[in-house]
Amino acid sequence: MIKTLKTVGSMLGSVLVTLFGLAVITFMIGRVMPVDPVIAAVGDNASEEVVQRTRAEMGLDQPLLVQFWDYLSNVLHGDFGSSVLTHNPVITDIAHYFPATMELATYALVLAIVIGVPMGIWAAVRQGTFTDQMIRVLCLAGHSIPVFVLALLALLVFYAWLGIAPGPGRQGIAYQDMVDPVTGWLTVDALLAGDYDSLRDALSHLVLPVSILSYFSMAYITRMTRAFMLDALKGEYIVTARAKGLSALRVVLGHAFPTVAVQLITVIALTYAGLLEGAVVTETVFAWPGLGQYLTISLMNADMNPVVCSTLLIGLIYVVLNLLADVLYRVFDPRVK
Repeated sequence: MIKTLKTVGSMLGSVLVTLFGLAVITFMIGRVMPVDPVIAAVGDNASEEVVQRTRAEMGLDQPLLVQFWDYLSNVLHGDFGSSVLTHNPVITDIAHYFPATMELATYALVLAIVIGVPMGIWAAVRQGTFTDQMIRVLCLAGHSIPVFVLALLALLVFYAWLGIAPGPGRQGIAYQDMVDPVTGWLTVDALLAGDYDSLRDALSHLVLPVSILSYFSMAYITRMTRAFMLDALKGEYIVTARAKGLSALRVVLGHAFPTVAVQLITVIALTYAGLLEGAVVTETVFAWPGLGQYLTISLMNADMNPVVCSTLLIGLIYVVLNLLADVLYRVFDPRVK
């Protein structure tokens, strides 16, 4: 019991230190940007009196330590200020845009797991064969080709040339605002409303961005699954299982893969965090109204409150998913216990 409490205390302490470091980094991001946030708020033509008054209202005339204390206090109270562009509280904008990113990233992760894990197992079982080489080349391309290149090519080929995919955006013009936002996930909301036409339209708009995002994640998951499986297939218990006359399928899926599945928990958790962060480029190309597009537009217009809040949210997601992966690893792996 004491050992468990020490472990929990150590994990919580590590999380708190990480979050504090993240708060420091996000605070510094807002201070080292070359654009003056006051000028961004009031405009270039504002008088000096207005600039100084706004600077005082924003607390930017205070010493740096005082500014950091105010920033930390506001963050702990969930106050991230307002957006210059939307004039809404940043937390309200994040709550509006983030579900779209989660929907995109979650579907991409599911597709990456469904394709990547079997491919990794297959490549490990067929090590050194033509199949293995082809899978490795496919994964190498997934890591090498920039995401914006594939995204633009996908739009050019499937939307502009072939006309078999819808254009950019989350839904067609005819279906705009047809479904009441309940969860923020358009597919789920359309399903709850029983609007199957909107559901089909939403799913069709998901195909290209989900495929692009899942390809990069699939490449990583496949490569890691292959590496884990190659190591597992060398174990003595695999030799014993084969000596007992078990079928190859049962040896691979019944004995080797369960040990790999525990290791894949961390890989999948980090992949999901990477998808939530990496959706920035994909959302920009496909005009997807999610956190990535919101962050990009805010950054281009020197709207620093949304930038800082989005950065803090992405960092918090990494911390939470890392903690969750660690907990699940301890639950499912008796060796860690």
